[in-house]
Amino acid sequence: MEKQSLILIIAISSIALSLTLGQNLNKDGGVSKKQETLRNLEGEVDVLNLYNNTNELIEQFKVLNPTTVKDGLEKHIQNRLLTGFANWNRGFETWKAWGNILYTKESIYNVHGARLTLEHYQEDMYETLGKMKIDMGNFNNMLIVGDYCAIYYDIKIGSGSGTTMEFVQFKDYGDATNPDVRVVEGWGGVKDATYYDSIERQGSAEKKEQEEQNNFLLTYIPEGPTLAEKYFVKFTSIAANEDTDNVITNMILEGFEKWNTGIDSYLSWVNDKFAAGATSKYGNKERTKEQYIAEIKTLFENESITKLYFDNFLIRDNWAAIHYRFRSVDQKNTKTRVGDKMEFFKFEGEGTAKKIVANWVK
Repeated sequence: MEKQSLILIIAISSIALSLTLGQNLNKDGGVSKKQETLRNLEGEVDVLNLYNNTNELIEQFKVLNPTTVKDGLEKHIQNRLLTGFANWNRGFETWKAWGNILYTKESIYNVHGARLTLEHYQEDMYETLGKMKIDMGNFNNMLIVGDYCAIYYDIKIGSGSGTTMEFVQFKDYGDATNPDVRVVEGWGGVKDATYYDSIERQGSAEKKEQEEQNNFLLTYIPEGPTLAEKYFVKFTSIAANEDTDNVITNMILEGFEKWNTGIDSYLSWVNDKFAAGATSKYGNKERTKEQYIAEIKTLFENESITKLYFDNFLIRDNWAAIHYRFRSVDQKNTKTRVGDKMEFFKFEGEGTAKKIVANWVK
C-alpha cells in the first residue's frame, strides 16, 4: 500500500525457510532416532526431524502473536515451520541436505519474485546462507489455514537484523499415523533488486511461466460482478477461511476497490476502517495513522498504482495475511512496472464495528 522505494528492505537473504523435514517415520509419527544422518556430496550432516517436539521448539522460537492451529495437517505444518528454523540455524549444509528431503521434484519456491525449482533455489541460497551467517529468530505471526500458511518472522545477520514474510502451501504425502508433510509451492519475500540475479538461474519452463505472469500483470484489468470475483484469489481461496467473520474479508476487498477508485475514496476508507491509534509498519519504521495518510498522499502524487488480484488470502481469528499483485505507472516518466506486496493485519472489535489496529507491509 506504500511506495515500493519506501517499504522494500535491501535483500539480505533469499529467505529460505525450507520448512519441512525428512521421513523415516515410525508408527507413532515420530522418527526412529532424534536426528537423521544424511549424506550428500559435501559429507554427512545431522538434520532434526521429529513430529512430536512442537512444544519444545515453540519455547526456542516464540510465536509472539499466536493464532488457532487445528489438529491434523495444521499441527504438522506448525511443527515443520518450527523444525525448519532449528535446521536453518545449523548452516547451509544442513539446510541443503534437509531441502533434498523437504521438496518433491515438482516443488517450486518463488524467491523475491523469481520462480525457481529446488535445484535453482539451492543455487540461489548458496549466495546467501552459504556465504554468511543468518539466524532465524521469533515468529511475529504464524497463520495456518488448511494446507497454507503465512509467516512473519525475525532474522539476524551478523550485528544487523530484519524481518521477512512468506506464504507456503504444503501437502501431506503420508497418512494419519505417518505424516510426510512437504512444500508444494512457496513465496519468500516480494520482488526486489535480487530478482534479476535470481531469474538468471531459472530453467526454460520457469522462465516461460515468469514471462506469462508478467505479461498478464501488465494487461489485466480487474473486473467482475462482485469484489471477490473482481479481485480474485489465485491460490488460497477466501472461501477456505472457514469459521471466519466475513467482515474481515469484505473490509480488505473494499479497501482494494477504494484504492483503485482514487485517493479521496481510499483515504475515506482508511479514516473509517483504521482505528484512531492504528499503526502501519514497513521497513524498520512504524507510522501512526496520520503519518500513513500523509505518505499515501505523496505516493498517489508520484505513482498510479492498480491493485490487481491476490495470490494468497488467509484469515484466522482476528488476523489476516494477504499476498497480492499490482501494476504501477510513474506519473512523471509514464514507466510501468509490476510487483507484489505482502501484508498482515490485526483487527479488534465485533461485527461492523471491527477496526484495523495494526498493519505490517513488505
